[in-house]
Amino acid sequence: MTESTGRGSTAVDDRSIGQLVQDMSQQVQRLVRDEMRLAAEELRRKGKRAGTGAGLAGAAGMLALFGAATLVAAAVLALALVVPGWAAALIVGGALLLIGGVAGLAGKKQLSAAVPPVPQEAASGVPKDVAALREGVRR
Repeated sequence: MTESTGRGSTAVDDRSIGQLVQDMSQQVQRLVRDEMRLAAEELRRKGKRAGTGAGLAGAAGMLALFGAATLVAAAVLALALVVPGWAAALIVGGALLLIGGVAGLAGKKQLSAAVPPVPQEAASGVPKDVAALREGVRR
């Protein structure tokens, strides 16, 4: 049985304990770096989702505000009964509120997908890595 360490291929039985410990140390360092990269990538993805959700929630608030302002204008026009333009204002106001509601639901979905901001995928792999290391040390 042979093991490649980057210095050529030698039999594991012919290697000293010091060499084996050095190889294990290098492999653990590489494993930790890879896990940290995975965690950083996961946090980046979740942060992007949180930003998208916050933007959609802000847009929903603005559209709801415009919708409410339009409905107020429609109510004023309806009370005045000066022109039939109030019907158009009600349609526009209702449409803005509907769009605001849809954007709010989409923003809520994005925010809930980004929570909790913990790198769960990377963290779930750590116990497996520790178990594999322990198994390797026992041999």
